[in-house]
This record gives sequence, structure tokens and C-alpha cells, in this order.
Amino acid sequence: MSRFALIKAVLGPIMRLMFRPQVEGAEHIPGDGPVILAGNHLTFIDSMILPLVCDRQVFFIGKDEYVTGKGLKGRLMAWFFTGVGMIPVDRDGGRGGVAALMTGRRILEEGKVFGIYPEGTRSPDGRLYRGRTGIARLTLMTGAPVVPFAMIGTDKIQPGGAGMPRPRKVTVRFGEAMEFSRYEGMDRDRYVLRAVTDSVMAEVMRLSGQEYVDMYASKAKEAA
Repeated sequence: MSRFALIKAVLGPIMRLMFRPQVEGAEHIPGDGPVILAGNHLTFIDSMILPLVCDRQVFFIGKDEYVTGKGLKGRLMAWFFTGVGMIPVDRDGGRGGVAALMTGRRILEEGKVFGIYPEGTRSPDGRLYRGRTGIARLTLMTGAPVVPFAMIGTDKIQPGGAGMPRPRKVTVRFGEAMEFSRYEGMDRDRYVLRAVTDSVMAEVMRLSGQEYVDMYASKAKEAA
């Protein structure tokens, strides 16, 4: 049994008991081949729930600090996140962005599922912020379809992203797959990249019901 299967078998029932996740539209995730799951990001626990509600293993980029913690807690976090599919990358600076993009491309070219939060960081206030165009570059470079998803209620589990999670019902809603083959070979056209990204974010907004803010979440945090 793989570590992912073990984690899902052990923690899956506990997570279902605590959060009673209602999963809608999971049939939109292809059973094989590369696919990008792109959704909103409300709190830290999103990255724990998403892998456990998908039949296929989801690989995603995470902060390297999640796997470098000290003591028993640090080792357990590292074991969990690398086991469910997190690939640690130092995302600070330009090199970090390139490394994350190339890692996502490699995962997709291997025919796997890559999960991404186009906002680039957690929402500071529960609203949906402008998506970064890395999602568009990935789908155009690899031809992988994009399945939009929405996390609903996870911000109530862990308000502010800190403290112990509270038992509460959550919904994970997946939309129909989106493909952008009409833009093949245009992954360096910034207007195309923005249009593709905005169309994905429009679907995420429709699925989540969030208010949209045409501003990067990182800028909103700096201004707060």
C-alpha cells in the first residue's frame, strides 16, 4: 500500500467525521491522463481536504516550511504533506515562481493530477481575488484540461488560518473540464494568458459564490 493510500485509509474516515465533506461534480475529473485542478484558497486546511476527496492522487506545490518543521509535529506534517502529494518549493522571488511552474509542467507531462490555487495565496477576507497567469501557461504548455473547483466553508473550520480546526460541514464543488486548445502555441502571449486565467477564475467564482476582487490577494495583504 502506498503512503497516499495509507493516509487516505487512516485519515479519510476521521476527516469525513469532522468535516462531513459534501463533494459535488467529482465525475468531471478525468479518470486518467493529465488534468489541472484550479480553485479558491480560503485556509490552510484546503490542502488537507482536497487530496482526501479525490479518487486520484493530487500533486501540488507547497511552502517548503511545511516539511522543515522541528520536533514530532514537524515530522508528522512533513510525512502527511509529502505523502498526499505536496512537492515543497521555495516560492520566494522569481526563481521560486519558475520552479513551481516547471514542477507543475513535469507532473502534467507524467499524466498526473496537478492542483493549483491561481490566487497564489490564501484569501485575506473570504473574497475571490485575481488569478495569476501560471495556470494559463500550464494548460497551454501541456494541453491538460482545467477542472475548476470551489472550497466552501473551510474558512469556518479554521478562521484566520490559525488554531485548532473546528468540526464543521464543508462542500467541495467541481465544475466541468475546460480546455484551451484553440490557444495552442500562444503560451507567451500575455493577453491570451490573462483571458484564459480570467475565464478559469470566472468559473471558480460561479462555483463558490464568492465576491470577486480584481486585485491580487498578495497586494491586498500588503495594503492591510
